[in-house]
Amino acid sequence: MTFADLTIEQDIVDALATKGITEPFPIQQQTIPLALTGQDIIGQAKTGTGKTFGFGLPLIQRLGAAPEPGVKALVVVPTRELAVQVTEDLELATSNRPTTIVSIYGGKAYEGQIEQLKAGAQIVVGTPGRLIDLQRQRLLDLSKVQEVVLDEADRMLDLGFLSDIERIFQAVPAVRHTMLFSATMPAPIVALARRFMTRPVHIRATDPDEGLTQANIKHVIYRAHSLDKDEVIARILQAEGRGKTVIFTRTKRAAAKLVEELKDRGFNAAAVHGDLNQEQRERAMAAFKAGKRDVLIATDVAARGIDVDDVTHVINHTIPDDPDTYLHRAGRTGRAGKTGIAVTFVDWDDLHKWTLIDKALEFGIPEPVETYSSSPHLFTDLDIPAGTKGRLPGASSHAAEAGAAPKRGERGGDRQGGERSGSRSRSRTRTRSGGPQQSDTSAPAEQTTGTDAAQPSAEGATDAASTDGAAKRRRRRRRRSGGSGSAEATASAPQGTGEGE
Repeated sequence: MTFADLTIEQDIVDALATKGITEPFPIQQQTIPLALTGQDIIGQAKTGTGKTFGFGLPLIQRLGAAPEPGVKALVVVPTRELAVQVTEDLELATSNRPTTIVSIYGGKAYEGQIEQLKAGAQIVVGTPGRLIDLQRQRLLDLSKVQEVVLDEADRMLDLGFLSDIERIFQAVPAVRHTMLFSATMPAPIVALARRFMTRPVHIRATDPDEGLTQANIKHVIYRAHSLDKDEVIARILQAEGRGKTVIFTRTKRAAAKLVEELKDRGFNAAAVHGDLNQEQRERAMAAFKAGKRDVLIATDVAARGIDVDDVTHVINHTIPDDPDTYLHRAGRTGRAGKTGIAVTFVDWDDLHKWTLIDKALEFGIPEPVETYSSSPHLFTDLDIPAGTKGRLPGASSHAAEAGAAPKRGERGGDRQGGERSGSRSRSRTRTRSGGPQQSDTSAPAEQTTGTDAAQPSAEGATDAASTDGAAKRRRRRRRRSGGSGSAEATASAPQGTGEGE
């Protein structure tokens, strides 16, 4: 079956074909014909099965080949990342017609969004907060909206957007075509449908015998020690056939820490979390989609905006709080009919959470196997080549570099034994601190530091004072211990700072 068989107009079919999208998924096959007639629909399907085109294609076609300027369709989504993703999909489908789409979400300047609205954009994709903000300022006119879509409705309820959704529905016309899409169908979703939809048809595009998890995703559960997780992850990232990988952390701080750790180990990683501004998050997502970064570390807030077909692995650095969150995380892989692997680490303190998830999703793994970076089953389970270590060949260690090249005024961690440091470290100290190069590498460490201290700058003066004090303390210790002598003390006196003595 093709999209043309579903009576989708040829210009849209041709636009999708440019990206190799020619055959509709089950949710699209079932929703598109009904949506084209104006039937209100509740579409339920697992994440990654093509829901965006399931509502997007009929929405675009119902607006007409050349719709008049002004907002005629509204798509409400829970997160900024998902707003960007849905906008990109709709822009692809409308690439052969003059219909224009604008993304409306927070964390980005108002001006560009307002300009696109004033220019006559017909389709708005946005998050509830920014939509309401612009509507209250009378910059967003929803009075002529004909099509309304709630995408990932269950997630919007999780994030507390129910009151915002009610305000949005109050602002749009009572007579309209409404579609609601969700991966799960909790009671509040059903209540929403009854309040804001007219005799909706509930379409569930899943096989009842398929089970609660996608059959094309391999789920691997390990009980892991928190101090060993980074090493385990680094080895998983070297598995055979590993493509783009998404790693989920519980907190923003953990995401920021992990991305630095993986970069240090030589991996091409990026992060998406709440401490980054919107521009940084968009750059990270764009780099990941384009393949410039093949590891993306994210918190749950960004999960549903990661719509990339070629994600091969999902790693749960920390266990999700509930079964639904687990499904949403794992759903980032195995998309568009491809296979994927979801690896989950269960801390000892989180075994009770895993027990609930295991029962709800019917995994049958009540006790995850205890796993370390050296465990043989880790390598065989995930096709990791034998002998793989947690650092890519040739990757330099930032920590090692910091130890070998101390900052100005520091003694590279050898405060009590400058004499033990070799000539290489002394030479490197002189170079980093801006001092002149010296050919006599056999000079004592104290003499080298004195040369650094003689630089005519405020920092040099500070270094000199620090070095003088250290040299005096060493000479006092030698005198008290009856050491040899004044000759050694004289040799260790800093050069160019005699007046300070």
